[in-house]
Amino acid sequence: MTAIVSEETRTRDNIARVGKSIFDRGLTSGSTGNISVRLSDDRMLMTPTNASLGMLEPERLSLFSAEGVHVGGDKPTKEAFLHKCMYCDRSRSAVVHLHSTYSVAASILRDVNEHDVLPPLTAYYVMRVGSLPLVPYFPPGDEALAAAVGAAAEKHHAVLMANHGPVVAGKTLEDAQYATEELEETAKLFLLLQHRDIRPLTAAQKEALLNRSK
Repeated sequence: MTAIVSEETRTRDNIARVGKSIFDRGLTSGSTGNISVRLSDDRMLMTPTNASLGMLEPERLSLFSAEGVHVGGDKPTKEAFLHKCMYCDRSRSAVVHLHSTYSVAASILRDVNEHDVLPPLTAYYVMRVGSLPLVPYFPPGDEALAAAVGAAAEKHHAVLMANHGPVVAGKTLEDAQYATEELEETAKLFLLLQHRDIRPLTAAQKEALLNRSK
């Protein structure tokens, strides 16, 4: 007889798997970064505070009720509000937040376009991320940061917080993961190409890709 694995159990295991993949490839370090997934009944699983993404224990993930109350597992990350802000769009069911090196570096540069930090260097960046607004710096845990991220999240599924890092939502955990990784690789290209003449995609090419990915 085949055992039926619950959605919650599968999701717990998937979060641990994705977290380890992200950590093992150096996209986050120490206990930085966090992941959340919204279940079909609107409960939410999230990585706990002070937890390394490389050593997540599925049974210890923080569990929130549909009303956003912590009801099980370890104490949630203090950045839980960043995740809740990104779920304003009902099509989003997962969020990845990292302090990945190149994305954070781009967030520190003075003369970037605050409405769209990274130029459309590749088709894959455009299709997975689209545009990337910069949210001004606020101290971690500041309620003003929640308001700023929430405002940007109404029109964007990826935002970059100044001197902090990216927060990216997706229809699935894999979508959010892949978009975050594409963002990091594009930030790396952007920094490598500083002070060089570049040939980004044109506005028309970007628009065609965005229309195709809808």
